[in-house]
Amino acid sequence: MPKLVGKEVGEVGFGLMGLTWRETPPSQKQSLEAMRTAVKLGATNWNGGEFYGTPQRNSLHLLNEYFTKYPEDAEKIVLSIKGGLVPGQMKVDGSKAGIQRSIDECLRLLDGKKSLDLFETGRVDLEVPIEDTISYIAEYVKAGKLGGISLSEVSAKTIRRAHAVHPISAVELEFSMYATELLENDVASTCAELGIPIIAYSPMGRGFLVSTTCTTHSTCADMD
Repeated sequence: MPKLVGKEVGEVGFGLMGLTWRETPPSQKQSLEAMRTAVKLGATNWNGGEFYGTPQRNSLHLLNEYFTKYPEDAEKIVLSIKGGLVPGQMKVDGSKAGIQRSIDECLRLLDGKKSLDLFETGRVDLEVPIEDTISYIAEYVKAGKLGGISLSEVSAKTIRRAHAVHPISAVELEFSMYATELLENDVASTCAELGIPIIAYSPMGRGFLVSTTCTTHSTCADMD
């Protein structure tokens, strides 16, 4: 079984984006049922985002509701959350103030019902050295408020720079028959060398590799 931050997870992850970040999200009842089914099927690596929705309704709100109803599932799940954006904007903020605001907000919304196992910025802030951003996140790991640090959509060079500051627990990248870049740009080989697991999102090619009927049920297999 694969492991993240020392915990075993299923080979297929569960992406939460579609439950809160779409024009017409599913109902709370539908979402909680889907999440519960994911646990029963062994999909225990969950990936959500502070910006998967609005500041008023995103993955963290849904997760709070889920673990309020099913507190016994909290220890079964390895939770990875993307953050580090300006609230309400698709603008990356890897500054110390931006990172602290984002992680503090995630922890506030989880309200102790679930630990924050992994945190990553949605993208790299090109205006802040990655070493600085990682050092700010690492402060939370050292304080016991965060399990580990992950990266999203990064180059091999960035992985090495980040890993030199603090061990990186996972790297999230798109990977499917339509997206094989990580095999050609040294990212996969770098992660293998450093012992960093890769979390492949959109393995079904964002729905292109499944039928219309299956696409509506592909959230559990699609870390989009």
